[in-house]
Amino acid sequence: MAQKLTQAAKVGVFLVVMGGAGYLVYRTIGPQTGRSGSYHVHAYLDDATGLVPNSRVTMSGIAIGTVEKISLEGQNARIDIAIDKNVKLHKTAMAGIKSASLLGENIIFVTPGLGDPDKVDGDLIETVPSARSFDSLKDQLGRIADLIEKVATQIAATLGSDEGRKQMQAILKNVSEATESINLMVKENRIAVRDTLANIDKITSQGGPEVQQILKNVRVVTEDVRVLMARQDATGVDGGVGELQSTIERVNRASKSLENTLEHADHISERIDKGEGTIGRLTKDDALINEVQGVAEGVNDYVDRLTRLQTVVGLRSDYNFLASTIKSYVSIRLQPREDKYYIIELIDDPRGRTSYTQTDVDTTNPNEPSHYRTVTTTTQDAFRFTLQFARKLGPFTGRFGIKESTGGIGMDLHLLSNRFEVTNDFFGFGEYIKPRYRVYLGYEFIKRLWLLGGVDHVFLPDQRDYFLGLQLRFTDDDLKTILPYAGGLGAAR
Repeated sequence: MAQKLTQAAKVGVFLVVMGGAGYLVYRTIGPQTGRSGSYHVHAYLDDATGLVPNSRVTMSGIAIGTVEKISLEGQNARIDIAIDKNVKLHKTAMAGIKSASLLGENIIFVTPGLGDPDKVDGDLIETVPSARSFDSLKDQLGRIADLIEKVATQIAATLGSDEGRKQMQAILKNVSEATESINLMVKENRIAVRDTLANIDKITSQGGPEVQQILKNVRVVTEDVRVLMARQDATGVDGGVGELQSTIERVNRASKSLENTLEHADHISERIDKGEGTIGRLTKDDALINEVQGVAEGVNDYVDRLTRLQTVVGLRSDYNFLASTIKSYVSIRLQPREDKYYIIELIDDPRGRTSYTQTDVDTTNPNEPSHYRTVTTTTQDAFRFTLQFARKLGPFTGRFGIKESTGGIGMDLHLLSNRFEVTNDFFGFGEYIKPRYRVYLGYEFIKRLWLLGGVDHVFLPDQRDYFLGLQLRFTDDDLKTILPYAGGLGAAR
């Protein structure tokens, strides 16, 4: 008895141990197994048929997770998915549903996508359009079967009666007779057909390009006529015929006018050939031809020189420290070549123009000398002008002509790539006892802007003054275009 009890106790203990082990195995490899090493995302599907919790989630056919939960959210099915933490889903990752077998089982497939950021817990994955399910394929096959059944029913109703069978027999008989006739005709005309086909092949092979060009021309003409007719039909006038007829009439008139024009041109060319008229003499008279050629060469040379001419404009103002006055210059330099130029200046000098008048007086007044001389100095507020010719030789430039309304000469020194100048002027020989000598330095410290400074009236202490000024000097190509008309404008005034 004790032995039996011991055996029963052993069986009971074994069953308890096995039950505990089974429960432990269930808890270990249950649905939540491995979920701690995953992250969760969700997607929305229009149809979740065939999906169940714990359905597979694959990428490139390899399982990467499972479906945790399927719920209805609005009108769509929300699919919560657990993804292995070692699988990265990027910004453009997408999910979809596809059939795993013909038994109706569906699985979720995922594409990794591209771009940042990576998907994390709770993120949404966009879905691709759902593929056709097995149920939809069955429905479509059912509809096709219904259509086939209807067609078969109609064929049976048509051919199943005696009249239908007779009609079908008549049709088959006609087809047989037609086939026999065609066969007989082909046998009888085999040689003629072969020769005809050979001729057609020869014509098409030799005249293919010409035929294509003819067809192209016919197509262009028919297209033009169609456009013309369509345009006239739209206006509702004569259905296009009137416009076509008027067009033909205009073409006829144009051809007649062209014929008259050609006759007139032929008459003119005949006169020219005989040397009549101006153009005729130009073609026949050698002296006139040489004269016209000389004039043309002269005009060409003049235009060429005018094109090479540089016009340099200068705007200058000087401040005289001792006289406390401002002296202004407007100058134009006409430079046809690099080594010579002509300079024209208009000067507004506050000292104006000074002249001296000498008067000899004879008197009998005992209080005065019997003979004495008076000198009257007159200063007028007037503009002065300069007109000089300059010639450059190396770094030196010599000038002579009129300087500030008196005869004068000058000498310039150019240094530092013509950005530094030393200018000397001698003039005023008839105004003062000694000639007026002016020397100043100029430096282009900014492009086209010069700083000037020097001494005026160096030889006359009572007239000597010091000045400092600025000059804007630039080339104006538009100015030379009006130079040919300057003489005409002066004459008109």
